[in-house]
Amino acid sequence: MSALTETRRSLHGVAELLVAGPQHRATGTMRLAVRQGGFGTIRAWDDVSLVAVDGAALVVVREAPLRLPLTGSCAALGAAAGLAVGGLEGAYADSSGVTPDEPLAVDPEAAALLAAAWATGDAALRALAGPAGPEPVLWPEHFDVAVTLDAVNYGVSPGDGYLPEPYAYVGPHTPRTGDFWTAPFGAAQPLAALGGEAEVLAFFAQGRALARDS
Repeated sequence: MSALTETRRSLHGVAELLVAGPQHRATGTMRLAVRQGGFGTIRAWDDVSLVAVDGAALVVVREAPLRLPLTGSCAALGAAAGLAVGGLEGAYADSSGVTPDEPLAVDPEAAALLAAAWATGDAALRALAGPAGPEPVLWPEHFDVAVTLDAVNYGVSPGDGYLPEPYAYVGPHTPRTGDFWTAPFGAAQPLAALGGEAEVLAFFAQGRALARDS
């Protein structure tokens, strides 16, 4: 297993067990947001104002921030951070599979690459949706940052079973046909092939235009 795949799996488990899970248990939402260096919660609860991943560290903000390296297990990190592990049990079927006691494997360079992919996606999605559009959401289920506009999903995935590297996608709720729509769920392009925010936005815009016309 590559460092990127191991890191993605571990961060996905952290997102479910230590970030989205506690937030969901306390506030009823599992939605996360892209943040500098990674991702984090969108709501506060009790004395917790933020739980986030920044690079290869877990950050928990109460009166003062606590920063813990993403080593050991989610259970150990939860104990050290004062977070009850879990909270998404039964919310969806396609989970990371990471258990509370599983040792984490987070490579800092791979974590930085994933954080950069989410940041690029978040910026392109905000430009696509415009100031009146929906806020991009980082979903703990598929670990992608995405928006839905006119029954079409747009997003950036950190990689998965379909493509094991970060990629941008356009996924119409109703399947389309044509040269652009080459993925089982619509269209996809690796971020490494697209480039930066402008190119990702152009890919989204092309998909939006084609989805409208078909």
